[in-house]
Amino acid sequence: MDKYIKISGIQKLTLLDFPEHTACTLFVPNCNFRCPFCHNSELLLDNVEFYDEAEIFAFLKKRAGVLEGVCITGGEPTIYTDLGRFIADVKRLGYLVKLDTNGFLPDRLNALIADGLLDYIAMDIKNSPERYAETVGLPYDRFDVTPIERSIDIIMKSGVPYEFRTTVVTELFDETSIAGAAKMIAGADKYFLQSFVMRDTVPSKRLTPPQRVVMSRYLDIVRRYVPTASIRGE
Repeated sequence: MDKYIKISGIQKLTLLDFPEHTACTLFVPNCNFRCPFCHNSELLLDNVEFYDEAEIFAFLKKRAGVLEGVCITGGEPTIYTDLGRFIADVKRLGYLVKLDTNGFLPDRLNALIADGLLDYIAMDIKNSPERYAETVGLPYDRFDVTPIERSIDIIMKSGVPYEFRTTVVTELFDETSIAGAAKMIAGADKYFLQSFVMRDTVPSKRLTPPQRVVMSRYLDIVRRYVPTASIRGE
């Protein structure tokens, strides 16, 4: 794990990433997963460049009162042990904070919630437990889904507004696995299915997006467990 948080990218305005708020998005490098469909795989490279933290806060101070929120995404933000310190500094400027996470470090997530540092949480549900390792690009014999299940439980009991989301890739899903993913978060407030989109940064070029009819069928399946589920982008 890295101690000091790094920022390798900034989107200065987003109207989509933080529900009901104007925000900016900060991208941290590095991740504990290696998802073959990752859109931000350039953040995993050894030669990735960093912003000076003072530069980030100069921007946030300038935009205070114009922007309402800061989204922290990656990569995986919770791999940095001083993430809480960073978020606290952001919140002192009056910002709301949204965290994107893969949920593999539940103790870190729980500490952020306990300290009142998060205003919105978005957690990726990568697949059913049986296909999680395959989907996140880690060895089957060394992958334990228990941390994922703990993070789900922590988030759903936290009182913090949240969403779960699953990126659907043709080669990684079928009706059984999409049902298994939804079952993990049965009764959740918000669950979004989002269709995989190929980009130059995606590590695996063999992957394809599902057909619309398949996405509709998957939505019917997941609504058995999360009745409010929807397809993002429609």
